[in-house]
Amino acid sequence: MAINLSKGQRISLTKDNEGLSKIKVGLGWDPIEQPRKKGLLGAIMGSSTTDMDCDASVFMLGENDKMISGQDRLIYFGHKTSNNGSVHHTGDNLTGEGEGDDETIIVDLKNIPNNVHKLVFVVNIYNCVAKRQHFGMVQNAYIRVVNLSNNQEMIRFNLTDQYTDKTGLIVGEIYRNGNEWKFGALGEGTDDTSLETLSRRYK
Repeated sequence: MAINLSKGQRISLTKDNEGLSKIKVGLGWDPIEQPRKKGLLGAIMGSSTTDMDCDASVFMLGENDKMISGQDRLIYFGHKTSNNGSVHHTGDNLTGEGEGDDETIIVDLKNIPNNVHKLVFVVNIYNCVAKRQHFGMVQNAYIRVVNLSNNQEMIRFNLTDQYTDKTGLIVGEIYRNGNEWKFGALGEGTDDTSLETLSRRYK
């Protein structure tokens, strides 16, 4: 049975799972129905969901909590797989529609390079300024970790804070603690309007 975490909680992934290697980190969200404009057409059409192109990404940090050098410092839809294959983004979901994970990242803990001490999972809204979109317009946001050896969900963190006007989310992190790998539930909303501005926090 999965362990449900609250914001700020931390838990070991490997202490009681010594053979754990490949995991799936799934992130999900649903757009909230938005009322249509007034008028005859709005009355006919009723409410609608607003397509939101939310993008999940991973910052790979060194022991100083700064991004490592090279292309592997960031895994996202434009650079899906790290050079040694230990972190792999499975692709971009353009709307957030549908059940289950909207975007997933596969992580092979045993093959993460030694200079990487932390993986930070973030979500931003593509073109949020022009579209006037923010995370107060989504619901049911979560991050979960699945053991790929048996496809069992290990942990889940539901983001329940109020994120109105927030355009970036620092969702969670996986980090080294001695010989262990641990997960931290963050759920921090930010005013960053792009992946580039989010990345400045780790430079």
